[in-house]
Amino acid sequence: MANRPETIAYLLEQLHATGDISARPMFGGHTLYADGKVVALIVEDKLFVRATPGGRAHIGEGIEAPAYKGAKPSFLVSADQWDDAAWLCRLIRVTAAELPAPKPQKAKPRQAKPSKP
Repeated sequence: MANRPETIAYLLEQLHATGDISARPMFGGHTLYADGKVVALIVEDKLFVRATPGGRAHIGEGIEAPAYKGAKPSFLVSADQWDDAAWLCRLIRVTAAELPAPKPQKAKPRQAKPSKP
């Protein structure tokens, strides 16, 4: 099942104070980026935030679950918690601060055009 567009719009609206936040469709769900870092996945209208020590301290007793089969466990943030924008923004900021900067993508080598006979 895909995410509903209103779910993505609501989360982005709640997180606008976080700064550079965006979502892109990927893997049958959406990937949530903060400052260019992958901080969460949205799968089947559920928010899975990457597990970090700071995030764990912020959440307290939270539920961890994989976003999809074979994925590492992430914090499953209930839809009830989405309404607290300040709490949600803090979780995303803390998580992003603990993640490494994305690696620069390597330029793809250009293929030589075949010469005309």
